[in-house]
Amino acid sequence: MSLETLMDDFALFDDWEERYRYIIELGNGLAPLSDAEHSDANKVPGCVSQVWLVNERDEDKLSFRGDSDAHIVRGLVAILLDLYKDKSVSEIVEYDAEGAFQKLGLGEHLTPQRSNGFYAMVQRIRNDAAAALAD
Repeated sequence: MSLETLMDDFALFDDWEERYRYIIELGNGLAPLSDAEHSDANKVPGCVSQVWLVNERDEDKLSFRGDSDAHIVRGLVAILLDLYKDKSVSEIVEYDAEGAFQKLGLGEHLTPQRSNGFYAMVQRIRNDAAAALAD
């Protein structure tokens, strides 16, 4: 799902309560991680909720799967994974996820802890992509 599609979807809802329900619904659509993938190595530091991200490399592409123990945060994981989907490693490093976050209106409508967690997830994804570029 592209940023434009997400923005269009968000525009369909009259208020943020409905948008939160939509975010939770997006999170419910994530493929589950295995027990082994719910490891400390995959845990994202800096998130109040527990968040796990797993990456898989295929040529110059890096794809991610993720999970959280909090419903809204799981939805934020789903949004991030959609924003980074089908991007090359170098595109991931350069992608303005913070700008997308603001365009969706999430900056004004999430608690500071959730916003910090979002940025921690972005940093983890960028770090994984930068490490893949270095290989």
